[in-house]
Parts: sequence; structure tokens; C-alpha cells
Amino acid sequence: MATLTIDQQTSVISALVEGCSIRSTERMTGIHRDSIMRLTQRVAKGAERLLDESIRGIRCERLELDEVWAFVGSKKANLKPRDDQKLRGDFWTWVALDPDSKLVPAYTIGKRDLATARVFARELGRRVEGRIQVSSDKLAAYRLVMAEAWGNDVDYGRIVKRFASDFLDTGRYSPPHVVSVQRDVILGDPNPGKISTSHVERSHGTMRGSIRRLTRLTNGFSKSLEGLKAAVALHFAHYNFVRLHGSIKTTPALAAGVADHRWSLPEFVEWAWLRGR
Repeated sequence: MATLTIDQQTSVISALVEGCSIRSTERMTGIHRDSIMRLTQRVAKGAERLLDESIRGIRCERLELDEVWAFVGSKKANLKPRDDQKLRGDFWTWVALDPDSKLVPAYTIGKRDLATARVFARELGRRVEGRIQVSSDKLAAYRLVMAEAWGNDVDYGRIVKRFASDFLDTGRYSPPHVVSVQRDVILGDPNPGKISTSHVERSHGTMRGSIRRLTRLTNGFSKSLEGLKAAVALHFAHYNFVRLHGSIKTTPALAAGVADHRWSLPEFVEWAWLRGR
């Protein structure tokens, strides 16, 4: 890994953030997969540092919260009695997204439980300032932790979707038909017309297309929790600082005012490599 040039490092990271697997990246670049994995871990540590140092004191009007599923080692249903469920099985990436700038100010990887919700809420609370409107789905954990993170300084609403019970006409891989949408005011005074999770749900599609181990119906999955965390950190740093967002014609970090220019991929890789030790 130490002998890789910046061009080689950039080629590897470029392939990974565009949704290529480690083995396909190995075939395309001619770089051994062990070197690719070591490079990914180091650049991911730098990516985490970039996100932690840069995304502070964010001011925005709204945040949308949701979770995206993945698994490590095997799905929960296939776990063996000897498997450590803290390291294997189903994991969820909890994501917060500003629908205006498209910035992801915080994310947390863990189980879909109250403990992880508390970690996620604390992470949001230390990155976002001022009174905001927060939207989520009906997951009960959000309601329990919202006041813990912001006290009374939040306007929180949730959107509850009800789906058709008959799946025969939708097909196995098609989403069920939404028959009704209810918007509930939970805390403060949120604008009911802006209680939504549409933007963050759309961002899950970007995640699944950009992170091979999250792509459905493939043989790509995380063999370790460390690998999943590295891939997600790499994605969100690239998404916030490097990737041009079509609807805002710039990067989310630039739109949100946490960056003064659009980072190039070589610039990002070099920065993260040096600080990922």
C-alpha cells in the first residue's frame, strides 16, 4: 500500500465510491485486494476526521431522519448461536439529511434500537445549532430521544404511511402501494406541509448505488463491522464534499457553507490519506 501513487489511490477510491466491489476494483486497477482494503481503511479514517472537523455549528431549517438496512457476516435470521450479535447480523445506518442543501450532517451505524437512537441524537445535537424542524417516520425511538437532544428547541413531526395489505399485484420486488399518509405533530410547532422523509429516503438509493455492500440482491456484503463503517464514512465524505449534486448544481458542503470550494477527488484522497494514520 505504501508504494501506491496518488493516481493509483485515486483510481481505487473512485471505483469504490461509484459502487464497485473490492474484487472488481482489483480487476480494473491491477492492485491486490489486500492493498485496496488497507487503503480503504486509512482513507476512511481520514474521511471520518474530515466530517468530524468540518461539520460543526450547522444551521438549517429542516432535517429529515431515516435508517437504511444492511447486514454484516449474515442476516439476523441466519446467525448461529455462537455469533456475536454486536458484531454480526442486521445493522442500520441512521441518516440525517438537510433537504435544502442536501448535506448529511450526521449518521450513526448500529442496531435499530433506543440505544443507537440516543447516540444518533447526541451526534446531531452537537453538530446542528438553532431551532429546526425535524421529520422522521413512526419509529418510536425518535420520539423518545428528540427532547433529550434538543430539549424544547425543536419542532418535530412524523410521517406515517399506510400500505396496501394485498401484495399480489405489486410483485415481489416492488414497493407496496401507499394508501394513506398521516402527518403528526409531536413536539413544538412544525409546519405540517413540510413534515416529510422523501429526500432522505431518496438518498438511500444513492447510498445503495454507491456502496457495493449495500446493493440489494447481489453477493456483495460486509464481512466485518469495521468494513461497513469504513465504506459508509468514505461514502458520506465523498457525497458531502466531492460529489456534484444534480438538483443544487454544487456539493452539499459548499451549499451548506461548511466548505469554500468543491473538493476534487485527488485532493480528498490525499487529504484523507495523510490524516488517516
